[in-house]
Amino acid sequence: MTDLPIQKSGTGADSAPNEPVAGKAKPTAFLEVRDLKVHFPTDDGLVKSVDGLSFQLEKGKTLGIVGESGSGKSVTSLAIMGLHRAGQYGRSKARMSGEIWLEGRELISADPDEVRRLRGKDVAMIFQDPLSAMHPYFTVGAQIVEAYRVHHDVSKAVARKRAIEMLDRVGIPQPDKRVDDYPHQFSGGMRQRAMIAMALSNNPDLLIADEPTTALDVTVQAQILDLIRDLQKEFGSAVIIITHDLGVVAELADDILVMYGGRCVERGPADKVFYEPQHPYTWGLLGSMPRLDRERTERLNPVKGSPPSLINVPSGCAFHPRCPYAELTGGASTTVVPELSEVGSRHHAACHLSAADRERIWTEEIAPKL
Repeated sequence: MTDLPIQKSGTGADSAPNEPVAGKAKPTAFLEVRDLKVHFPTDDGLVKSVDGLSFQLEKGKTLGIVGESGSGKSVTSLAIMGLHRAGQYGRSKARMSGEIWLEGRELISADPDEVRRLRGKDVAMIFQDPLSAMHPYFTVGAQIVEAYRVHHDVSKAVARKRAIEMLDRVGIPQPDKRVDDYPHQFSGGMRQRAMIAMALSNNPDLLIADEPTTALDVTVQAQILDLIRDLQKEFGSAVIIITHDLGVVAELADDILVMYGGRCVERGPADKVFYEPQHPYTWGLLGSMPRLDRERTERLNPVKGSPPSLINVPSGCAFHPRCPYAELTGGASTTVVPELSEVGSRHHAACHLSAADRERIWTEEIAPKL
């Protein structure tokens, strides 16, 4: 099949970055999140889903955001997409603060119409469940056509050709026929491929994949991860992978950000986080991950306890009720929120344990069991 030329829409007034916001320094990174807070008022109290998150991402790189359910991963992704803007469409009561900079545009303070123009064109998302994310009454092709025509002044015929091309690129057989099928007529893996085709139809600069391999068997998972990696190289997009599965980020990520209780507890290059982790929660995630090189008689070491309530987050370090090393901090872990501090080159962790204690525990207790 002859590929259509990849187009970038919005060359003109709509694509010009907004002016630097007064009092806010313009970032140098492609994507920069600064002190992001997303809180939801409820009858039981304020849910602090994301509470002071900061990170950067360069174009062409992949960031893996990992953590248990309820750690704030998906809320972060929806905030970047502009889907938590307070009162927007009457669906969200989120209270947002901080800054989200994408290619020189500050999105939280931007006009809703500007954010809507960016969504799908400059930033796109692969949702966790493509069956519920896609409209059941419209064919897959019709939905890709709509997503493409929103940002391109082209005929339906041209957009349909683009839809067939994208279905072909993501490995769906007979794309000229499957383009007229409905979502329920696709298998789980093929539905996820179709979702990827839709997300990439406008060649976005940033692709967010929220649990892209959930509910897929391991063979299909590997195929989807390979597909995302190959398409990233082809399109040159920055990618954020959101998952609870460290095996997924090990396959794809250049950098890893570990979230717990709405905060970042560790971030750094993937090899550093995997082989020189500096936070007890990261140790727990690594210990609970199945590995092919383990002895079959060895048991996994799950993180004991449950994630914290985001309404009543524990004082001090949110992880201290589950941390087996909290007593070594002299009480600081129960009273003082740890700052994210540099522990190595581009490697940061928020932990009250001394560097010597972290090194000893990792070397003598944790690493030998992995």
